[in-house]
Amino acid sequence: MAKNTYKQDEILEEPFDIRHLLRASSYIKKYRRGMILAIVLSGIGGAFGYVAPMIIQRALDIAVPDKNMRLLFSLVAALIAIYVVSVIFTTIRSRIMVDVSQNIIYDIRKDLFEHLQELPFQYYDDRPHGKILIRVVNYVNSVSDMLSNGLINIVLEAFNLLFIIIFMFMVDVQMALVVLCGVPVLAVFMFWIKNKQRKAWQAVSNKNSNLNAYLQENIVGARITQIFAREDENAKIFNGLSKECRRTWNTAVRYSNLVWPGIDTISVFVRAAIFLFGLVIFGQENKSLGTIVAISSYASYFWQPIMNLGNIFNNFINNIAYLERIFETIDEPVTVKDAEHAIKMPKIRGKVTFDHVTFAYDETKTILKDVSFTVNPGESVALVGPTGAGKSTIVNLISRFYNVNDGKVLIDDQDIADVTIHSLRAQMGIMMQDSFIFSGTIADNIRYGKLDATQEEIEKAGKIVCADPFIREMSKGYETQVRERGSMLSQGQKQLISFARTLLCDPAILILDEATSSIDVQTEKALQTGLNRMLKGRTSFIIAHRLSTIRGCDKIMYIDDGGIAEAGTHEELMKKKGRYYKLYTAQKSLH
Repeated sequence: MAKNTYKQDEILEEPFDIRHLLRASSYIKKYRRGMILAIVLSGIGGAFGYVAPMIIQRALDIAVPDKNMRLLFSLVAALIAIYVVSVIFTTIRSRIMVDVSQNIIYDIRKDLFEHLQELPFQYYDDRPHGKILIRVVNYVNSVSDMLSNGLINIVLEAFNLLFIIIFMFMVDVQMALVVLCGVPVLAVFMFWIKNKQRKAWQAVSNKNSNLNAYLQENIVGARITQIFAREDENAKIFNGLSKECRRTWNTAVRYSNLVWPGIDTISVFVRAAIFLFGLVIFGQENKSLGTIVAISSYASYFWQPIMNLGNIFNNFINNIAYLERIFETIDEPVTVKDAEHAIKMPKIRGKVTFDHVTFAYDETKTILKDVSFTVNPGESVALVGPTGAGKSTIVNLISRFYNVNDGKVLIDDQDIADVTIHSLRAQMGIMMQDSFIFSGTIADNIRYGKLDATQEEIEKAGKIVCADPFIREMSKGYETQVRERGSMLSQGQKQLISFARTLLCDPAILILDEATSSIDVQTEKALQTGLNRMLKGRTSFIIAHRLSTIRGCDKIMYIDDGGIAEAGTHEELMKKKGRYYKLYTAQKSLH
């Protein structure tokens, strides 16, 4: 999945081939018993049904001319029994296939979601989230029927065709050959329409993906839209994307709608040929009325599975693009993962070392160039500097959210690339700039990273970060339900809850990325007291633009120009009168 925006169509990295379907078969194998049973039931029901024209032939050629009412009633009873058997078997088969289809949806969606959980930050940085979402929901729903009912129906319709051909030849060989003359014409027609359909439905997939990406982006940014009165402009963009969806859909449907009329037209000509050959060319004396009616019925049956196969083929073409997208996502490489020789991270003491680290998010700009420093256990380090200099990048590399391009990041002299990610992050407390709140209770949000936390531990964390007073003022205290992204909470309240969530894990290394940016000064002073207790004995990295909050740190590193421009205590850097001094005095003059 190449990185793009809602304005750009996704480009398939490889053309579709049979290997995609073979790969999809892994989701089918688990339910092959149910699918085989469904095939058997449908096959038996279909075989019974194809006896009907022979019964009709016998009625027209024998029972009716001989006025044999007993035989006629027996034949009618046989037709009714055949119908009942077909209905029963079809019902059972439908129930089986509903279960199979839903199980396949579950398995594919589970694999997709689990893979998405492992993909690095870089994957989500590079592409609209709406285009990811549509693959997990819409595309999986679309392909599930193809992988269950579609494949079973291919087998069934192939058997149906075989049965029909056998029965036709049993009735009359010459007339059967007349029916089969239409097959080459159909083959040419289906070959012509195949590529046009696939391209058309890929275009539909692209435009729907673009629309979904823009819709998701605007739902998240609805407040910003209204603040800047962008409703009309956004509506124009949305309408443009919607029109593209409508245009590509109409084009694809036009090609799809050619399949059934094309097959039906060939069917009409073949049935006309049956009467022409049966009544004129072969002569009435050679072909009885019952034979012609029976072959005509079989011809109708013959083209029905062919039309069904055409519809299945149509469905395959429609969903192949979705299947490609799903496998493309599953194949997205997990670049940040455990090495084959990875070991469990020992209990962290807190020494952090950057050993000639170089890092770039992409090839256009290197963020860190040959950076080296060491932080001793229990030290608190503040990272300051201009926006985009690499402060957040440093803490992201310590947490191994990205791989370094060159050099090493070590904790307690252990290269973090050689330890399991879970054992590393389980001993770290990380609070990012985005204070994300999940739907659920406040207590659930605080215990998110430590599911076995007691209520006492949750409340203790709330008290330390000064969140306890406002939580208790809510209707149900810690059991108060909050909506997605914490829409009922202020930004400061969301940050305090996120703070409690981070501290609850009792981390050996604490990372605070703009953790107090949305907290008022009065609350921040109270929070600082609790933080000082929590920071004691822990290695901590603090990113803060409000420099007054980091004066007491053991070390301050000024990040700029791809590295550490200055480092020292607040007093040392102020005496040096370098970049930190200028930044601090400039900020102080504003207050």
